[in-house]
Amino acid sequence: MSDKPLGMNNGLTNYGDLDFARFLRRSFARSMGISREMLDKPVVGIAMTPSGFNNCHRYMPDLVDAVCRGVLAAGALPRPFPTVSLGEVFLNPTSMMYRNLMAMDTEEMIGAQPMDSVVLIGGCDKTVPAQLMGAVSANLPTIQLVTGPMSTGRYKGQRLGACTDCRGFWAKYRAGSIDSREIKAVEGQLSVTAGTCAVMGTASTMACIAETLGMSLPGTAAIPAVHADRLVAAEETGKAAVRLAHSKITPSDVITLKSIENALRVLLSVGGSTNAVMHLAAIAGRLGIRIPFSRFNQLSDETPVLVDLKPAGEGYMEDFHAAGGMGALLRELRPFLHLDTIDVEGRRLDERLAEPLAWIDRAVIRSLDNPVAGVGGLVALTGNLAPQGAIFKRAAATASLFESEGRAVVFSGLEDLSRRIDDPDLDVRPDDILVLQNAGPYAAGMPEAGYLPIPKKLARAGVKDMVRISDARMSGTAFGSIVLHVAPEAAVGGPLAAVRNGDRIRLSIANKSMDLLVDDAEIKRRLADHRPPLVPARGYKSLYGRTVLQAPDGCDFDFLTRNGTR
Repeated sequence: MSDKPLGMNNGLTNYGDLDFARFLRRSFARSMGISREMLDKPVVGIAMTPSGFNNCHRYMPDLVDAVCRGVLAAGALPRPFPTVSLGEVFLNPTSMMYRNLMAMDTEEMIGAQPMDSVVLIGGCDKTVPAQLMGAVSANLPTIQLVTGPMSTGRYKGQRLGACTDCRGFWAKYRAGSIDSREIKAVEGQLSVTAGTCAVMGTASTMACIAETLGMSLPGTAAIPAVHADRLVAAEETGKAAVRLAHSKITPSDVITLKSIENALRVLLSVGGSTNAVMHLAAIAGRLGIRIPFSRFNQLSDETPVLVDLKPAGEGYMEDFHAAGGMGALLRELRPFLHLDTIDVEGRRLDERLAEPLAWIDRAVIRSLDNPVAGVGGLVALTGNLAPQGAIFKRAAATASLFESEGRAVVFSGLEDLSRRIDDPDLDVRPDDILVLQNAGPYAAGMPEAGYLPIPKKLARAGVKDMVRISDARMSGTAFGSIVLHVAPEAAVGGPLAAVRNGDRIRLSIANKSMDLLVDDAEIKRRLADHRPPLVPARGYKSLYGRTVLQAPDGCDFDFLTRNGTR
């Protein structure tokens, strides 16, 4: 690699005459009104993701402008370019299916276009992991900038934030405790500004993880989208990208086994999204790193929940930012962290944490001797129903259901669930266990269907939670006693496909286990004739179906991982 940035000389198209290629590129660049002087500067690419179908990224143009300002101030040439944008609730069948497409787009455009470093701007749930996956594989000097969380709305004196409160109000509506007029009024107060969900959902969890990994500037994860400091952070990110172009620190220098473990500690301490387990697995898998579930559970049992935010607690992301944000949390977690990791600036974590912090609001970010919970927010389960593992968010579940045994009420897929869940004749009791099959990555793209609704007749009787099991995901903003990411999934012949109505299932969070109480020989007999559904014949969905991995491998494509196999 050259000792100095190559700028417009990066990756010249080979016509058999590199001098001609350079001449041609510069002449076309001049048509964009760029001076000869600027063409001699280092080039900073800016991967931007605005979309009319992505509400989280509504302020993207302002962020791009601020990054460009920082790049110019630091003496380089900014070049924004678009990639796929994933608006969580606007995609069918699910945004998860298209995360890998965005990752591929990001990787290829970083590698194909002339740039010495790149700024990735994203925020909505799958955009940050997709960008980090692509950046790790491209391995060009990279820095992440997130869009920031929404600010809260108000309804009858109550603070509201998407999307934990939308789920809470919808549950009340289903139970009949509020009417259609009131739910329509609430609808307009849940998402009142630009930005990502106002709680510690997937977007905010991934923002915190990006900063912990060292891929974002310190203190930038939690700044609200509408705060002036979000634009200042964007400008500083542009300046940092120019320094990166000279230092040539790459994602593979920053994202290591140690920084992945640090990120898992933060995930566990914030009571963060279950989705982040899968996204971190995918990012790590691009480097050939894998964290066994045994190690994950060890980290979880050692790491207390310290952040009191919805959906596991009470506050919102704007509170977390005002309380001291990631700087305060990392300092509290210091005894658990690998302090010799570096960030994109080349600074060690112990150097950052040695700096004094002005103030911490202990109502939001607790101390180690006064945690929200003594153990981490997530736990991995194994057993004959999930031989490759499953995930349970104990921080947002009902403790009285942690040790449960119940009768299975089985839904064979998403259409079956929609058709029968509210049927008054559904044979279901509060102590039953709802089971959803065929909603995993291969079968359905792994939608956020794991948050099975409480059957309406039980909801109206006052039931607020029950054990639910599926091979799907749930939103990071959701809550409840829900087992997710069951692997292998039902569609590829996992034991989940063998569950029948009336079977007994035992869940034990203490033992980190989940078992179908059916003889192994009977399970084998039930699965003997199983056949996976056909893969679509053409296009991206065909590629997806043929190459997607299971949840423990991050649902990445097998050919994109360092050591991937199906």
